[in-house]
Amino acid sequence: MYVKQISVSLQNVPGELADVSEHLGTEGVNIRAISVADTSDISTVRFVADDPEKAANVLKSHGYSVRETDVIAVETPDHPGGLKAVLKPLREAAINVLYLYPYLGRATDQPIIIVGVDKIEEALKILEKNWVHTFSKEIYSL
Repeated sequence: MYVKQISVSLQNVPGELADVSEHLGTEGVNIRAISVADTSDISTVRFVADDPEKAANVLKSHGYSVRETDVIAVETPDHPGGLKAVLKPLREAAINVLYLYPYLGRATDQPIIIVGVDKIEEALKILEKNWVHTFSKEIYSL
């Protein structure tokens, strides 16, 4: 199963990310995982929230252009080379990993990462076949 990721583009100026965080926090939305990538003028913020629908609505109400994307929340072993358990089966299946970033908590004693791929349904099947634990909507409340 997949989870919903929210993406917004922000001007690359002081306070923009703080404003997004404040809008969400004021409305009781908790960010569970986050990634920020910048260019010279724009930052792309990708995140998973405990209530993705509410997060999208809050940001839209403040004038942000919001994009919702399906991503995979997957457990990865916590040892040197542990990412291989996730990345190798995807590579072997010719599935492109577009980006990944850490989940800000733990559901088990292993870390969880958020992975954006080009073929999500295939990726889920491959990971489950290789005994990699993926999370569905329960990730929102972990």
